[in-house]
Amino acid sequence: MTVYNTDGEFGKYIVQELRAPAFSQEFSEFYKTYAKRLLWMDKNVVPGAFQMNISWYMSASEMRPLLKHEEHYHDNDELIGFLGSDPNDPYDLGGEIEVGVGGELHRLTKSSIIFFPAGLKHLPLSIIELHRPILHFSITMSGTYSGHRTGGDSYKY
Repeated sequence: MTVYNTDGEFGKYIVQELRAPAFSQEFSEFYKTYAKRLLWMDKNVVPGAFQMNISWYMSASEMRPLLKHEEHYHDNDELIGFLGSDPNDPYDLGGEIEVGVGGELHRLTKSSIIFFPAGLKHLPLSIIELHRPILHFSITMSGTYSGHRTGGDSYKY
C-alpha cells in the first residue's frame, strides 16, 4: 500500500512543517539575521521522539561569537552537523564556521559532524564566512532540548 506524506497509519511519525517550541521574541529575531529554521522534532511534536532541529545558515554573522549560542553542556549526548550545499563538491562547506569544543576553537571549512558526549562543554559558535547556504542540524538524545550554561543556569525548550 502506498500513502502520501503524513497519511496512513504511520504518517503521525512524519514531520513536514516547522513545529518548534516558542522561543523568546528577542532570540527569534536574532536567529533570523543569519539562519532559517526548517524542521524541529521532539517528544512534544511526536510522542517518544528524541530532539532534532534543522536550519539553513543563510548569511555570515556580524556578531562574533554568536552571543546567543554561548558555551554550555547537556546531560545527554549531542550531535551537530554543518553540511555544504555544492552538489559537485559536498565536502566543501562553502564557508567557515568556528565552533568551540571543550575550550578549543575549531575552524571548519569542510562538511562536518561533531559528537559531544554528555557533559562536554561546547560552543561558542561563529559564522566567519558564508559563500552559499550551509545546512545545520543538531540532535540531542533527549525528548526535549535542554542544557546548562557554564554560568550555572539551566534551560529547556
